[in-house]
Amino acid sequence: MSLSARAERSEKASQELILWKVLQDLWDPDTNPSGIVSLGIAENRLMHDALSKHIHEHLALSNHALTYGDGASGSNHLKKSMSRFLNKHLHPITPIEPAHISVTNGCSSVIEHLSWAFANPGEAFLLGQPYYGTFIEDLTARMGANVVPVPFHGIDPLSENAVAKYEEALVEAEAKGTKVAGLVLCNPHNPLGRCYCRNTIIGLLRLCQKHQIHFVSDEIYALSVWENTVDTDVALEPFTSCLSIDLAGVIEPSRVHVIWGMSKDFGANGIRVGALISQANQSLHAALIPVNLYSSASSISDHATANILDDDDWVESYVAENKRRLAQQYKSVVSWAKENGITYRPGVNAAFFLWVDLGGIYRSLHPNVTTGDLNKTIATALLERKVFLASGTAFGSEEPGWFRIVFSHPDDYLRLGLKRVLTAIAEP
Repeated sequence: MSLSARAERSEKASQELILWKVLQDLWDPDTNPSGIVSLGIAENRLMHDALSKHIHEHLALSNHALTYGDGASGSNHLKKSMSRFLNKHLHPITPIEPAHISVTNGCSSVIEHLSWAFANPGEAFLLGQPYYGTFIEDLTARMGANVVPVPFHGIDPLSENAVAKYEEALVEAEAKGTKVAGLVLCNPHNPLGRCYCRNTIIGLLRLCQKHQIHFVSDEIYALSVWENTVDTDVALEPFTSCLSIDLAGVIEPSRVHVIWGMSKDFGANGIRVGALISQANQSLHAALIPVNLYSSASSISDHATANILDDDDWVESYVAENKRRLAQQYKSVVSWAKENGITYRPGVNAAFFLWVDLGGIYRSLHPNVTTGDLNKTIATALLERKVFLASGTAFGSEEPGWFRIVFSHPDDYLRLGLKRVLTAIAEP
């Protein structure tokens, strides 16, 4: 059977998507003891029991939930609950109203919608390196947009000095004929696990205004910011939502858009609830009404999410315990890295990643081995030892050998995965 040209390209690309093959063969001590231990997928499994219990105890669906409800952009109940919740936690200058929110089946759908809404085919978005790897697919796969990676050449990518690098990349791209439609930021950062300082955010907002492009801030880890007591010699930035910045004289508010969802802060990737918060661009929300049909969250997910966000006392307890557990697992993975001479990027105080240089230790252990593509060599070795990490290659790493370790797993699982990592890099 013949496929369209785009479907044929997608079929070919699917052969390279190791992630989905990993998901089909995940390790389980009882049902699949020979499976793959994944420390490469951005899932927080530390609070699943508590979340599952809350959902089961409060999931009482009305008959209205069995209809098309209030439309494809989220129920009125959820938008009201989410606006109240986000006002409390993001501290916006202008209070978020239900009308400022469009709900989707996950944040990838939000990114894709924004690509569709802001960029004509061939136009591009700026992404600072390293970046969240799936941004590439979200922005480009179906929408026909492009990505302009922004290298920093040794400058801290979250610092004020990085703003000039974004402008250099933008000017160079447009000189070559590529129109830039927007800049996409992940704050807190994936994969570096750090927060952008307020001055950097303001600098990037001014840049977007200067060049008349959109500013998209993915704040999906906003509540997963915790106390780092390990890297005491590193300055740590608190989280600053771009919505908490007074935009007067900085940028037209209609160019500022925030993304948040349940996947990370609540460890609920499978619920598939994401949200676009755009406070001054009702044309955007209106334009998305027809296409929201293809990204609507199920009424069960919608209802469960509203129940969670409405339960203030439970949320406060949940968030606090989640932060405590993330901090503890960070200590564990950093201790492992130090004990085994593995270089890591310090200063993490958000999300659940450690950015590690496995290439350095691999080359020191195997000085006579010709590695060629270092990341591919190491990634292959890891999979042979039944452990999966996200390769820096997929994240636009400027240097070879870097990988992302996700540490938000129960102790036994994390220890097993880290043990397999050591085994994999020790053997040629």
